[in-house]
Amino acid sequence: MSTELAISTDRVQKFIDDLEAHKTILSTCTQLFTALTKHFSSLQDSLSQKSQSLDSKFLSLSSTSSQTLESLSLRESSIPDRESAVTARIETQKESALAEFQNPNTSAQLSESLKSLSRRMDSMGLVKFIVSKRKESVSLRAEISNALYEAVDPPRLVLEAVDDFVSQKIGKTGGLTDKRWACGMLVQALFPDANWKGKKGEGPEFARSIGERAAKVVEKWKGQLDGEGEVVGAAEAVMFLQMVVGFELKERFEEGFLRKLVVDFASRRDMAKLAAALEFGDKMGDIIDELVKNGKEIEAVYFAMEAGLTERFSPVSLLKSYLRNSKKNATTILKNENYSAAATQEESNNVELNSIKAIIKCVEDHKLESEFSVDSLRKRATQLEKVKADRRKSSSATGKPQNKRGHNAGSSRGSGPSAFRPAKAAKFSNSYPPFSRRNPASSAQHSPAARYSGPYNYAGQNVFEGPTAPYAAAYGVAHSQSPAAVTQQHYPHPVDNVGAAGYRNSGAFGGQTSYGAYDYVAAPPSAYQPSSYTQ
Repeated sequence: MSTELAISTDRVQKFIDDLEAHKTILSTCTQLFTALTKHFSSLQDSLSQKSQSLDSKFLSLSSTSSQTLESLSLRESSIPDRESAVTARIETQKESALAEFQNPNTSAQLSESLKSLSRRMDSMGLVKFIVSKRKESVSLRAEISNALYEAVDPPRLVLEAVDDFVSQKIGKTGGLTDKRWACGMLVQALFPDANWKGKKGEGPEFARSIGERAAKVVEKWKGQLDGEGEVVGAAEAVMFLQMVVGFELKERFEEGFLRKLVVDFASRRDMAKLAAALEFGDKMGDIIDELVKNGKEIEAVYFAMEAGLTERFSPVSLLKSYLRNSKKNATTILKNENYSAAATQEESNNVELNSIKAIIKCVEDHKLESEFSVDSLRKRATQLEKVKADRRKSSSATGKPQNKRGHNAGSSRGSGPSAFRPAKAAKFSNSYPPFSRRNPASSAQHSPAARYSGPYNYAGQNVFEGPTAPYAAAYGVAHSQSPAAVTQQHYPHPVDNVGAAGYRNSGAFGGQTSYGAYDYVAAPPSAYQPSSYTQ
């Protein structure tokens, strides 16, 4: 009996083990079935979404195709009228040009002279005339665009002028500064900045042969800009980039070279728009990062606004950083014991005033008043302007010239603080060294504050100086490095007050009352109603 019972127990145990094995198999199958079901459901959802996307794209393509065909049909139907209009215009311009050759216009009017030279396609004569009228630059800017329209082929006229300038630059011919300025006026008139963002189809039309010729001229020019020991001015760099953008030549140059030009001369008023037109894409963020690292927060604001990167680079944060650094620099100057207290105080006030003007101009340009209040800054600027005016009155009363030039920066004969050493620019991740390193004459990158070094024109400010010149109105305006680069560097001054060593002579201001660091947060609200501020 015991043997039979033992046998029966073994059989039951085996049956249970078999059930456990089947249970494991069923569990595995269930899991596989669940995974496969989810996978096929995911595939079905993905296919459904792609199908819907394709359907919407087909609809969009169909709509776009219809619009394109309709546009082509309209353009095709308008060809005869356009041909007639162009033919009539060419005939008119031809007759005008022939008449100019037969009876040269001797009119003394600026506009008529410009139009006459443009009709005759006389690029060299046009450049010479513009140089001769340099003192009338404001009128020239207003008339050149209309005059170029009178030319049979405006792009060729401007290109010939630039080609002649580049050839003379290669040949080391004298008088290049005036010619560069005149060519810059022509290029700016041909390619206004309003067309840079949407330049395709909106800029002046030019033949393919003109585009090829422009490419050769600009490549030859690039060889000069990239050469060792070559002087690269900010205005020339801007004109070069305007040619690249206007004639759509970006693909012919390495991005690193163009990017280096943009960064090295970022303080130019046109550079932010040019950088956006060059379409650096994701690299634009790197450019703005580089500007911030180099202490050029004001320029970074302009670049971020043009590139649409204000979420990544908050203009308000950049302006606050610039303000903090400018206050630190002003305080650092006050601690300089190598010069008289009056000299360091004057230098500190000028650095602070220029920085305030740069901030206010930036805020007004981008309409950031609701996010960044400038009331206390305006009041502080008024105070600093009053100090400046009082010093000049004191200087006039004592009969001592304010702009007496000092000697070398290391000399003890001057009484103003010497120019601080500029910070080294951070390295870029490309093979092009900064142009400033190859060009010692233009190595000092200045702050945008220098653009606004003139006095403000506030309401009721009759006892102070008049407004400064328009903001960066002409080529060749000096640009300056932000005070945030380092605590010791070169600070911009108005030209008429700067000594040869880069500092002011302050012998006439020994008794001037000092102003300490100003607390912008605790400043009381302004007591006047601000009017327009001439920048």
